[in-house]
Amino acid sequence: MSAACVCGSGLSYSTCCQPLHAGAPAANAEALMRSRYSAYALGLRDYLLASWHPSTRPTELELDTATRWLGLSVKQHAATGDDRAEVEFVARYRVGGGSATRLHERSRFVREGGHWYYLDGDTSG
Repeated sequence: MSAACVCGSGLSYSTCCQPLHAGAPAANAEALMRSRYSAYALGLRDYLLASWHPSTRPTELELDTATRWLGLSVKQHAATGDDRAEVEFVARYRVGGGSATRLHERSRFVREGGHWYYLDGDTSG
């Protein structure tokens, strides 16, 4: 049996985020968002760039190896159009020996060619 997925879905990594990390399309924006959280936690820079919409994707993405992702809580997932959706979440992380920090974001996603992509997000807290 595979270890639990770090995205907090309650599923094993092998049935949750790993197929997406290997190239399978996400079923919806929440699944993509969870897979992106897992990719940050696992240091999968190439996946993060590939799942980012080309119109907003940075040219470079450096992941801080001192960052430890502590947990994810999905607050809301809502379709905002036929091929658009928003996911609100809170992710907790710690950098080095510092105190835990919360990232509260409302992310926007778009589906093109059968694949969901992260567009951008508004953060607070």
